[in-house]
Amino acid sequence: MSINEVFMPALSSTMTEGKIVSWVKSPGDKVEKGETVVVVESDKADMDVETFYEGYLAHIIVPAGETAPVGAAIAYIAETEAEIATAQSLANADGAAAPSTPAPIPVPVAAIAAPATPSQNGSNHEPGRVVVSPRARKLAKELKVDLNTLTGSGPYGRIVAEDIEVAVGKVQPVTTPVVTPAPAPVAAPVPVAAPAPVATPVVTSAVPGQVVPFTTLQNAVVRGMVASLSVPVFRVSYTISTDGLDKLYKQIKSKGVTMTALLAKAVAVTLQKHPILNASYSDQGVVNHPNINVSVAVAMDDGGLITPVLQNADAVDIYSLSRNWKSLVERARAKQLQPVEYNSGTFTLSNLGMFGVDTFDAILPPGQGSILAIGASRPQVVATPDGLFGVRQQMQVTITCDHRIIYGADAAGFLQDLAKLIETNPQSLTM
Repeated sequence: MSINEVFMPALSSTMTEGKIVSWVKSPGDKVEKGETVVVVESDKADMDVETFYEGYLAHIIVPAGETAPVGAAIAYIAETEAEIATAQSLANADGAAAPSTPAPIPVPVAAIAAPATPSQNGSNHEPGRVVVSPRARKLAKELKVDLNTLTGSGPYGRIVAEDIEVAVGKVQPVTTPVVTPAPAPVAAPVPVAAPAPVATPVVTSAVPGQVVPFTTLQNAVVRGMVASLSVPVFRVSYTISTDGLDKLYKQIKSKGVTMTALLAKAVAVTLQKHPILNASYSDQGVVNHPNINVSVAVAMDDGGLITPVLQNADAVDIYSLSRNWKSLVERARAKQLQPVEYNSGTFTLSNLGMFGVDTFDAILPPGQGSILAIGASRPQVVATPDGLFGVRQQMQVTITCDHRIIYGADAAGFLQDLAKLIETNPQSLTM
């Protein structure tokens, strides 16, 4: 007899549980190796989950709409039609637990359809065999840990990464440069000079006296915000005149350029001169990232927020950057982003300008060193260099930094150069 399990996969490094969005297959349906059987909502996106075995979907343990922890069995797949009834009887007798029979029952890995998505699920289970997750095996090799000496804490005694960390006395894998990777700022991205179709006020229906459970994304945000409390931060504010940037935006917005892309480009170019603002803290020291990847916070319609990443924002031209941003926002709202598109940021922008917010503090995302909060651009009466008074468009920006690696002079120098770029040479952003 061969009855296999489909496990809840780890779709991101911050995911601890997943919610079943829908089952693509129904009990009794034939499934092929590599075929999608279920759609799972992680803390950031909806992802297709495949099976590595062919057979028949015998029993669904976790129905659509319910959640399960990473690594938990969510369905049984029988190799033959004749074994469907056996799988169902095992499920009825054992509930959500794994079946226990005299014969070996191989346990398959559930994988994500998207390449480059790490999987931390179990592998085949056979009596007397050391079962190790892919991540744990890699970590054991790096730390020179003998797997045969360990007792796994995962399903069927599977050795997971945490078992390796315990064995060497470390809280986290040494390959992880951050304390707690998670989503970040509490803000919604929007253009300064004119609204782009990126964010609008989120209106949710609420019934007085009713407790509404958090969504998977909201739970991820909660974990990230709590983790941020352990980081010593400081903030520096600066006033930037935006007349030149506003003029440039009006000239090129018909070509699809967004203010969000212009701001991200300006920040990325300035970060070239101030790499410490693009760095992050780790227990081993300062992590200097090779690329400048600018995250921009986007409020989700159903609650929570996500930070799509503009990869290599300093090197990509403004027109391509704007197209990339439009695509990222559309796929973020449809929960179709790949993990690398929301968890690879090295610096974050949070923009509440379109809501008329003058100034605010953004919460530092765990795993990053800095986040820039952008307020609204407003006309202000200012003294001109010739001693007269004039009206200038000005916005307030406030940067929040990890004080373990970044100091006041670093942040002030960055803001000074950012203001100089925006005020005196915004045209360079189109080159």
